[in-house]
Amino acid sequence: MSTKSTPKYSFETGVYRPPSEGGSYSLLVRFTRNCPWNRCTFCAMYKTQKFEVRPLDEIKGDIDAMAALCNDLKEISQQLGFGGRITREAAVELISRVDELNYHTGFGMLYNWLQAGGKTAFLQDANSPIMKTGQLVEALRHLRKTFPSIARVTSYARSKTLAQKKPEELTAIREAGLDRLHVGLETGDDELLKKIKKGVTSDGHIKGGRKAMEAGFQLSEYWMPGLGGKTMWENHARNTARVLNAINPHYIRSRPLFPAQGTPLFEEYEQGRFTMLAPHEQLMELKIMIRTLEVTSKVCFDHAGNYWRNSNGGLLFSQSYEGYKFPEEKPRVLELIEDGLGVSDQEPVFLRM
Repeated sequence: MSTKSTPKYSFETGVYRPPSEGGSYSLLVRFTRNCPWNRCTFCAMYKTQKFEVRPLDEIKGDIDAMAALCNDLKEISQQLGFGGRITREAAVELISRVDELNYHTGFGMLYNWLQAGGKTAFLQDANSPIMKTGQLVEALRHLRKTFPSIARVTSYARSKTLAQKKPEELTAIREAGLDRLHVGLETGDDELLKKIKKGVTSDGHIKGGRKAMEAGFQLSEYWMPGLGGKTMWENHARNTARVLNAINPHYIRSRPLFPAQGTPLFEEYEQGRFTMLAPHEQLMELKIMIRTLEVTSKVCFDHAGNYWRNSNGGLLFSQSYEGYKFPEEKPRVLELIEDGLGVSDQEPVFLRM
């Protein structure tokens, strides 16, 4: 999806970002369009879209357009007597002067970002580090120079891309202002990685993750409880923990599998060739994975897909973006899993969505 308005305010806004990147309050800056791999059997994102690296001039132009919109909002705020603060009144006044802003979805995103303090930015779409290092560095520097209030810049990344970058390239990207990477590990089991067409091996995940850590990035690794179904669940749990132990990222984030319509995995599910784990089976898988983890990471369940309930009827796990600090809170997480296993009426998430 791209958003166009008057040339002065013209910039693109993509669809996707991680929930942990400030809720709705990150500045979304589109460096690439869509996903360069786009073959994972469980993923419905970008399937009809072609991957493109946006030209550097376009990226800089978007950043400048965002800055122009910010500056005009602040100027109107001064005129209205609000001292440059970003207020609803200033936004309404600007929209009354520039009718096209009524249809510019990026305007709402930028307004929310300013009201939240303008502290975080997320580079869209699926794998910004695939850009040529020099161009990525220049774009990051321009973003940081234009918006000095930004304290953290983050991006999705593929393990294979990180593994292929030279250490000095990753260091240059980090020093230019990219702070945090979100990587879709999904599983550490090689057989399952091949089955879901992830395009990387467990060794590739480890190499990419370690290189990111060594370059000084904050690293979030995502895994998918339930991805192995009834036939591969134990190897999925144990090998995912094995790979995460080897990387020891800052964050480990749980994204339980929900078969998305239109994907090859959903077709397997409908045809009975893939059998989902029942809720208690998912918790048993999670129990093995957590027991096997030996990390100093924060283990997070910051997504609605982590639906399991405790004995009091509430959510089993905190959905805080900061999660549970390991190893200190590992016993606590295992206690929670035991509590969830004692609840007889855990309801499968795919029946409620």
